[in-house]
Amino acid sequence: MAPEDAARRAPRPATDAVHHPVVISHAEQRAADLQLRIADAITKFAGTMTFVYIHAAVFAVWMLVLERSPWPTLTLVVSLEAIFLSTFVMIGQNRQGAFQQAKADHDFMSQEQELHLNTDLTRRVHTLTEAIHAHLVSERDAPKP
Repeated sequence: MAPEDAARRAPRPATDAVHHPVVISHAEQRAADLQLRIADAITKFAGTMTFVYIHAAVFAVWMLVLERSPWPTLTLVVSLEAIFLSTFVMIGQNRQGAFQQAKADHDFMSQEQELHLNTDLTRRVHTLTEAIHAHLVSERDAPKP
């Protein structure tokens, strides 16, 4: 296989991908709102293993080094953090639901437009076929000199 063939067949990076119009619109709306950008950043970070490792290290240091009896305070901190993280999860779910609805609406409209276009093209092809058939029949039936 030639190198240029391999380059053509190689998967494109995500930055070259063509995105759905709803994806682009949704990203622009989220980028325009500071609160949503903050929520997105927290949600993105909280969903990583780095977040887990940092928490494991901080809680281990807290329990083993900083406090002899960390449980009442640690329980309070962990509970509050769980409340806030679950709120960010719900924000993400709401965002995803709104995005899916917008995409479904866009897809429906695109499919309806495609259906109307295909129906119109089918009718035009049918009309042309009838005209060609009528022309061929009239030529066949015409008296020959």
